Amino acid sequence: MFVPPAFSCASGEYLEMKNQVCSKCAEGTYSLGSGIKFDEWDELPAGFSNVATFMDTAVSSSESKADSCNNSSWTPRGNYIESNRDDCTVSLIYAVHLKKSGSVFFEYQYIDNNIFFEFFIQNDQCKEMDSTADKWVKLTDNGEWGSHSVTLKSGSNILYWRTTGILMGSKVVKPVLVKNITIEGVAYTSECFACKPGTFSDKPGASGCQVCPRDTYSEKGAKECTKCKEEMYYAEEGSSACIERPPCTSKDFFQIHTPCDKEGKTQIMYKWIEPKICREDLPDALTLPPSGERQDCPPCNPGFYNNASSSCTPCPPGTFSDGTQECKACPAGTEPALGFEYKWWNILPGNMKTSCFNVGNSKCDGMNGWEVAGDHIQSGAGGSDNDYLILNLHIPGFKPPTSVTGATGSELGRITFIFETICSADCVLYFMADVNRKNTNVVESWERSKERQSYTHIISKNASFTFTWAFQRINEGQDSRQFINDMAKIYSITVTNAVDGVASSCRACALGSEQSGSSCVPCPPGHFIEKESSQCKECPANTFLSIHQVYGREACIPCGPGSRSTKDHSACFSDCLVSYVKDNQSLNYNFSNLSQVGSLMSGPSFTSRGTKFFHFFNISLCGNEGKKMAICTDNITDVTLKDMVAESEDFSNFVGAFVCQSTIIPSDSKGFRTALALQSNSLADRFLGATVETVLENISIKADMFPPSPSKTLDVHFFYKSSTVTTSCENGRATVVTMRCNPNKPDQGELSVPSSCPAGTCDGCTFYFLWESAEACPLCTEQDYHEIEGACKKGFQETLYVWNEPKHCIKGVPLPEKRTSPCETVDFWLKVGAGVGAFTAVLLIALTCYFWKKNQKLEYKYSKLVMTTNSKECELPAADSCAIMEGEDNEEEIVYSNKQSLLGKLKSLATKEKEDNFESVQLKSSRSQNI
Repeated sequence: MFVPPAFSCASGEYLEMKNQVCSKCAEGTYSLGSGIKFDEWDELPAGFSNVATFMDTAVSSSESKADSCNNSSWTPRGNYIESNRDDCTVSLIYAVHLKKSGSVFFEYQYIDNNIFFEFFIQNDQCKEMDSTADKWVKLTDNGEWGSHSVTLKSGSNILYWRTTGILMGSKVVKPVLVKNITIEGVAYTSECFACKPGTFSDKPGASGCQVCPRDTYSEKGAKECTKCKEEMYYAEEGSSACIERPPCTSKDFFQIHTPCDKEGKTQIMYKWIEPKICREDLPDALTLPPSGERQDCPPCNPGFYNNASSSCTPCPPGTFSDGTQECKACPAGTEPALGFEYKWWNILPGNMKTSCFNVGNSKCDGMNGWEVAGDHIQSGAGGSDNDYLILNLHIPGFKPPTSVTGATGSELGRITFIFETICSADCVLYFMADVNRKNTNVVESWERSKERQSYTHIISKNASFTFTWAFQRINEGQDSRQFINDMAKIYSITVTNAVDGVASSCRACALGSEQSGSSCVPCPPGHFIEKESSQCKECPANTFLSIHQVYGREACIPCGPGSRSTKDHSACFSDCLVSYVKDNQSLNYNFSNLSQVGSLMSGPSFTSRGTKFFHFFNISLCGNEGKKMAICTDNITDVTLKDMVAESEDFSNFVGAFVCQSTIIPSDSKGFRTALALQSNSLADRFLGATVETVLENISIKADMFPPSPSKTLDVHFFYKSSTVTTSCENGRATVVTMRCNPNKPDQGELSVPSSCPAGTCDGCTFYFLWESAEACPLCTEQDYHEIEGACKKGFQETLYVWNEPKHCIKGVPLPEKRTSPCETVDFWLKVGAGVGAFTAVLLIALTCYFWKKNQKLEYKYSKLVMTTNSKECELPAADSCAIMEGEDNEEEIVYSNKQSLLGKLKSLATKEKEDNFESVQLKSSRSQNI
């Protein structure tokens, strides 16, 4: 029979079709009147369906990938339904027809940002409804359930709960859990729903069923709960049956330490894990060990003191203590170093709390998540292995020391803790941070057993923080208690610059000009405390003030090469001007035209299952007075862009840095309408310097990291550092941006990453980028051009100036204009030089000829004289044949030739003697005196 659309029954009633009247539901059943509720997930309820796809159309083997998703689905887990754990896209679908407008409500747990979780609605034409514009579901804290509600329009509504895993490493994603789906707006229901097992309804007209208490059970449609047999069986809250109790073992109890008494003693107490499910009277069963062993209490933590009582009290303002002595006032010229240092664990500190949470139900709510144990605090027993054991620490805010309240550096404080995990299964320890109680994000996590180690997290904004440690022994849908001995231990937690902290020591501070007491005054930004006078002094130019030390000139840390400090000396940045001089080579660069944010998308890359993704980088190279202009954000959030801009300081998915990175899932990879950005990280929040050298502060760039430069100019390297510390990067991340001159790439040029490291990094800690642009060329100098002289025309000569080719410079010295000057045919001095040269040549030739003729004359006369002499000798009579008479001397003498050299002849001519110098030959002969 037709029922008017506006007709509906009240809660607890159903429409009796025969009589067309609303009747109350019987005992053991319930009704929402105009709604339906799904709170039983032992199997997939009628009307629900699973659709699994692998919508990466860019992968050639997409068909085989899609086939591999056939086994992916939402899995019922009793009280909730669990999403898939792989990178397939799986939709949980339910279609409903509403006679009037209504709503859909469900509870969920969504803790892993490696999964996209969206809820949206389509009509019967498969068009998405306007009411689901903000379809991305918010993340929840570990172990907590969130709720989501959307308005439904009358008519056909197809509801989609869709998840897509992004597996970019070896980690397995944490699934999304959904329970208690309630749909309002159904015109009527023709029958009541039976209470699910573990619940009951003892009155007619119930709008819901009650949960059976502990040690009782019920079957489906029960009017009351049945009690389990005493000491033989047990049942949790909401159980559908009783379970036989096993014998007690060491896994069924744990120990705690009582608070200190007046005698300074603590007692070790043993307790059964609640609810107690074991029996002590069975063979081989253990009994609870005796409690009451007394031990000495540990001392108070630094900043606290024991005033002859059983508890530790924080030191009053202006005083300090190491925990073993009474609080003392800080001396004149000093102030307390506020913070927290927890290294002794007798009681849980006042700003910490602990809890236990189970994904399926709340049976461990009464258990302590963590237990103090003297020199450490450790994860507790919990109710089962898949419980989250949670420890929270709340810090209302951070501030630097009084003397540097004006500092705006990137670090306002830090939290450091020492921990270890002892596990035989796949345990996980999460460290999370919540900013202004808005959203909790996982900062770091550690899987399986880890040796004792220290971890530090930097605080860069002054806000209210809640730090959370969550330990889970194993992530499984079934409750078990097999790994009770797996635990996490935290030995110490230290927080610096906490606004409500206590002091374990004092530090130097600045005194006012008229003060001689212990009162301190804030130093202006960028000022340090002079040791001699305890007065504020401004840091020198191009230095920045250390946040950890403000006492002495050494607190002002020099900026790196090619950098300068901000006006308040809070940080260093590049003014886009870089100079380099070495080996008489001077280069100057101006990167001002590259001061805007440069972007680079590298890839594509693929996950192990073939999901395509890209690495997206934003780089703020220089300028902007040190402001970090590179912004990366996640777009899978219900926070709008307007909210992000208005509350950027509180927006947890908003990253501002010199260099930041996001992971981009393209729209064609997973079937989404738009590309998705997630996992935004800061790669650089501190500028170290810019230089041509390839090494700066132990950060180096290999020569073969990028292909050689096509130009002859030198590359300039910008070095950055990130204060973010991870387990794989103990010293934080580092970034090197190499600027290379390339005249063929004008304006912004082109950014790239090494071909051997497509993600920009090979080790996950140091990132490398190559920025090629004509704007990266050095400024032009006089050595970059040359002159060309033209021919002389009509008495004038032109001189042109042209750039050396190929040109590898920009701006700088301009090219001189063309120059015109008068010209002559032959220069005067050239004429003089030519005349002198010609005269000298003629003179030398004349002298040579003159001396040659004189020499010829002398040779002729000499020859004639020799001939004449030889003729006279022939006429002499022959020698006497008689011998020499006794008493006569031999008068013959040796004949010598006195021949003059050519040089001597020239000298004789030079003296201009008139007589001819003949060569004389003296001849002597023995003649008889009597002829």
